Amino acid sequence: MNIQKPNIPKGTRDFGAIEMARRNYIFSTIRSVFALYGFQQLETPSMELISTLMGKYGEEGDKLLFRIQNSGEKAAEAPEKGLRYDLTVPFARYVVQHREEIQFPFRRYQIQPVWRADRPQKGRYREFYQCDVDVIGTSSLVSELELIQIVEEVYRRFGMRVCLHINNRKVLAGIAEVIGEPDKMMDITVAIDKLDKIGLDNVNKELSERGLNEKAIAKLQPILALSGSNEDKLNTIAQVLAGSETGTKGVAELREIFDLCRTAEVKLNIELDLTLARGLNYYTGAIFEVKALDVQMGSITGGGRYDNLTGIFGMPDVSGVGISFGADRIYDCLTELNLYPESMMDSTQVLFVTFGEAELRYALSWAKELRTQGIRVEVYPEPAKMKKQMGYADAKLIPFVAIVGGNEMESNTVMLKDMASGTQEALTIEQLVATLKK
Repeated sequence: MNIQKPNIPKGTRDFGAIEMARRNYIFSTIRSVFALYGFQQLETPSMELISTLMGKYGEEGDKLLFRIQNSGEKAAEAPEKGLRYDLTVPFARYVVQHREEIQFPFRRYQIQPVWRADRPQKGRYREFYQCDVDVIGTSSLVSELELIQIVEEVYRRFGMRVCLHINNRKVLAGIAEVIGEPDKMMDITVAIDKLDKIGLDNVNKELSERGLNEKAIAKLQPILALSGSNEDKLNTIAQVLAGSETGTKGVAELREIFDLCRTAEVKLNIELDLTLARGLNYYTGAIFEVKALDVQMGSITGGGRYDNLTGIFGMPDVSGVGISFGADRIYDCLTELNLYPESMMDSTQVLFVTFGEAELRYALSWAKELRTQGIRVEVYPEPAKMKKQMGYADAKLIPFVAIVGGNEMESNTVMLKDMASGTQEALTIEQLVATLKK
């Protein structure tokens, strides 16, 4: 008999009890902030038709789609399927499919896993959770403001210092126009989106490989090296893009977003970053990325405005905007910074330890009563040696042990031991409830 070594696919992870408590803390924090702004929860299937997914993420993104080989149907009859790459395209598909049931503007959030056939590395997984929030059916930039406020509040609650980088796809299109390469906007954006990762020289090399001539690349350099305050950058780029109607509109949108942030007294660190491109084809307006200031990590939140994503599914001219919090990267950041609160663990408060079958049954009735009072209880399932039962409580960091023997049964009490101090006292059920609720 061959013994199989247990393992999991690269780029995936198991999560034990402590890890799940941390993840649930992340999800519940983000979910509660989404709810503050009137967003309601939605879920879509893990798999979508390949025709739904293909062509939405750019050439590089499409290569990372996981295709499902066997879907339980006859191959000749079955449309090809794949695991979802993100939550935005399935959301657009949902909006079109359920348009008669939806009240616009439609505000939804979604917390589910996505899959990408990527090369695993720090902060980059093949299976990971996204926490998406989107509003669709309005072009108002107040929606962008609200997403920025959500980012501010989420990371304030996490205690993380972050910077939100912002740009606009219309500005990028304007840049492509004024350097004489209007048809190469996607090539330019895909290349400059990698500036942080591969550096200026390699970006210029990639731009050349993508067909930009030396003159166009030279015109791009001042934009890639732009510095100063957000206002300084806007003023400079406004002059550069004066001859581009699209670019000028992008600058105006950025100015309005910054003005709305001032009106709403947003304190979040926001930086206009003209190298920010985000490699997804469907963005048309403002684009965002959030980076942690105290951890070496890629983008931990990102998103932007998309004006016609639903048009692909036959419902044109419906503008939307959304952002996605990367739960797995946030998890890694909070772990590295040791920012998890001690109170997040919903661990057992008291363990019943017994000496025999009669005592075990006695403990079961007490446990039932404690649970009706909202107290988290375990009963050791067999009357094993005391050392074994106490060792179990120690290993699980259970703060109290309720010991049941013959004397306790006669006096209708338990002997409660505080595992930290070692003190113990006999308590009635009412006294036990009061003690544990403290």
